[in-house]
Amino acid sequence: MIKSMTGFGKMTIETGNKKIVIEVKSLNSKQLDINLRIPNLYKEKEMEIRNLIKNWLERGKIDVCIYFDNSETEKAVSINSLVVEQYFKQMLEVANTLGVQINNNELLQTIMRFPDTLKQPSEELDEAEWLQLKAGTEKALEMTDLFRKREGEVLIKDILHRIDLIKAYAAEVPQYEGKRIEGVRQRLQEKMKEWQEIQNIDQNRMEQEIIYYLEKLDITEEKVRLANHCQYFIETVEKEEAPGRKLGFIAQEIGREINTMGSKANDHDIQKLVVHMKDELEKIKEQSLNIL
Repeated sequence: MIKSMTGFGKMTIETGNKKIVIEVKSLNSKQLDINLRIPNLYKEKEMEIRNLIKNWLERGKIDVCIYFDNSETEKAVSINSLVVEQYFKQMLEVANTLGVQINNNELLQTIMRFPDTLKQPSEELDEAEWLQLKAGTEKALEMTDLFRKREGEVLIKDILHRIDLIKAYAAEVPQYEGKRIEGVRQRLQEKMKEWQEIQNIDQNRMEQEIIYYLEKLDITEEKVRLANHCQYFIETVEKEEAPGRKLGFIAQEIGREINTMGSKANDHDIQKLVVHMKDELEKIKEQSLNIL
C-alpha cells in the first residue's frame, strides 16, 4: 500500500499518578531523521524508543515528543537551604567589599537562579510503567502509520490522474504531425531548389545532411519512450510497497522525453501540449517527494 510521509498520531496513557502524552509528527525527508524529546526518566530507554519509530515509520522527518500532561505528575521539588544560605552570605561579603548596596529580596531572587538551589529526589523507571509507555508509543506510531496510509491513497490517486493527463496530451500529438510534416517538406523543397543552383555541390553530403535533419525532427522514439515510462510509473505504483524514490527517478525520465519532444517539435500546437505535460509533471515530482 502506498503511504505518504506526512502523518500524525497522539496517545495519552495513565500510570500511577502520571498522565503521559505521546505525540508523533511526520514529514517528508530523503532519510530517516528522528527528533526525540523525552523526560530524563525515560532516557535509558531512548534507543528502544528509536527502534520502535524506525520499525513503524521507516523514512521521513519524525518528531516524537513524550511529556507529562499535568503538574501533579512532576517530581517534588525542595529548596536546598544550605546552598542558598552559602550563596547569600558570599554575595553579601562581595557587596560589602565593593561597597555596593543591594536589596536582599532582589538578591534572593537572583540566587534562586543559581545552580543546585533546588533539589529533586531521584526517580527510577518502573518496569510496569515502561511497558505501558512502550505500548502507548506503539499505538501512537500505529495511528501515524494509518494516517500515512490514508494520505497516501489520496496522494497517489492525484498523481496517477496527472499521469493519465500526460498520456492524454501525448495522444493528441499525432493529429498535428501531418501539418508539421508538410511544413518540413515544404521547407526542404525550397532548400533543395536553392542547393540545385549551387555549382559543384556534393550530392552525398547533401543527402547525409537531409537525413540528419529529418532524424533530428523525428519524435517517434520520444513518444514511444514516454508511453513506456508512464506505464512503468503505473506498474511501480501497483507492485511496490515504498516506491517513492523510484517514482522520482521515473518522473525524471518522463521529463527528459517531454523536453526532447518539445525541442524537436518545431510546431506551435505540439509545443502547447508539451507545456501542459510539463506542468502536470512538475506537480507529480512535487507530490512524489512525499511518498514513502
